[in-house]
Amino acid sequence: MIRESARASSAHRFTENEPAVTTSSPPPQSRPTHPSPSMNGWTSTTAVVTGASSGIGQQIAISLASAGVSQVLVHYHKNRSGAENTAQRIRDFGAGAALVQGDLACSADVSRIAAEAFDRHVTIETWVHNAGADVLTGEFGQREFDEKLERLWQVDVRGTIELARNVARRMISQPLTNRPPSMVFIGWDQASRGMEGDAGQMFGTVKAAVMAFAASLAQTHAPMIRVNTVAPGWIRTAWGESSSDYWNHRAKSQSLMNRWGRPEDVAEAVLYAAHPNHAFVTGQTLEVNGGWNRTFVQPPQVSES
Repeated sequence: MIRESARASSAHRFTENEPAVTTSSPPPQSRPTHPSPSMNGWTSTTAVVTGASSGIGQQIAISLASAGVSQVLVHYHKNRSGAENTAQRIRDFGAGAALVQGDLACSADVSRIAAEAFDRHVTIETWVHNAGADVLTGEFGQREFDEKLERLWQVDVRGTIELARNVARRMISQPLTNRPPSMVFIGWDQASRGMEGDAGQMFGTVKAAVMAFAASLAQTHAPMIRVNTVAPGWIRTAWGESSSDYWNHRAKSQSLMNRWGRPEDVAEAVLYAAHPNHAFVTGQTLEVNGGWNRTFVQPPQVSES
């Protein structure tokens, strides 16, 4: 548990540019500090992205490199070729890239992922919790509801929470800078609204749990760590590319922008939430859905399959 004196010390350090006030708080801890990043913000920083072998996670990792992050650690579970592709595209921007493998449903793997990341890098400024179980395509695509929900719970909820708590302990112990490190979680815009059907009951439940945890983590570790959530709407990933006419119509019609979202749209929001210069942004949920269309009416007698 974090001592109150440590919290007061870090609070002083993160607000040192504000007008001086009389305080009885203890002086900052005498730990070594790293130089502040340049005006770019991302220069000389390190990021970790889980689930970065394809889709949204891959785009987030590449966008971080494009923005100027110096080192990106790419996590994957089974898709090593996809992770290697992500790493190469990161290197194309002049950033360093490395891979770490692990199944978030396995506690031993979760501990190893965190250990490898912090053994490799003295300081990690950005950690994006993007990894999630794919139960719409692949081996789980035809499984029963209960099996899908269990897999989602083990990976998206329990594994993500276990990993985030481990990472938070390590971030608090790493050398301080004048701007706190950041975690970003990936939620879902409909988790708080609810959606009909098996998909709503699965993903709504799981993502609501992730978003609630992220909000509580922000409350727990401020001002030492910033924690935010990006909640995408309908994003055209692998499932969207093969979706039916019904889902294609619904995805477009439920957005005020009248289109599917792109992985790039989500990545831009993650970069905003995680940017080192945005040190006053924490405990927030940023929806990336093109604006929720409250006038959407489902077409009659259209199959949802």
